[in-house]
Amino acid sequence: MTSAPVVRALRWWDIEQLLALEHDLFAEDAWSPGMFWSELADPETRHYVVAEDAAGAIAGYAGLACAGGEGDVQTIGVRRDQWGTGLGATLLTDLLDEARRRGCHHVLLEVRVDNTRAQRLYERFGFVPLGVRRGYYQPANVDALVMRCDLTRGVSSGEVSLAEASPAEASLAEASPAEASPAAALPVEEAGRRDR
Repeated sequence: MTSAPVVRALRWWDIEQLLALEHDLFAEDAWSPGMFWSELADPETRHYVVAEDAAGAIAGYAGLACAGGEGDVQTIGVRRDQWGTGLGATLLTDLLDEARRRGCHHVLLEVRVDNTRAQRLYERFGFVPLGVRRGYYQPANVDALVMRCDLTRGVSSGEVSLAEASPAEASLAEASPAEASPAAALPVEEAGRRDR
């Protein structure tokens, strides 16, 4: 029986290995080396981790942005041979714990509308849909489902309180998924394509 991957902070020397996994998992919209370097250069608002297997290889990775009481899952990727092992849940738990530690009240993410596996994981953690961003993932022109988790109540009941939502979130939440505008920018979205 092999031991579970160990989650630790992402370091600059991991980027080359991480990029190979990134391109395998997200070929159409993979991040560039510069995007990862940019994220690592901002530890005040960013938190990135990797999961390292017993052989020292990266089995998964995840990133979070936090600012002004809001968190945003930047990315989560799990090596294909680790799918179904719970590693994605382990990485997401780390991000949500860090968001709480940094004083975030809620966490947002974008996920491809065709990635139902990831959507089920997020729902288990209390994320609820807010709306859709049309053509968010380029160049494939795939829509993104915007989801939100309220950290003040633990696992969400499935209700998003518009009184607690920011104006941008409220505009997405009030629209049906078919009507939600891609121009409605949610907070903490400086770095382009995010969670897949």
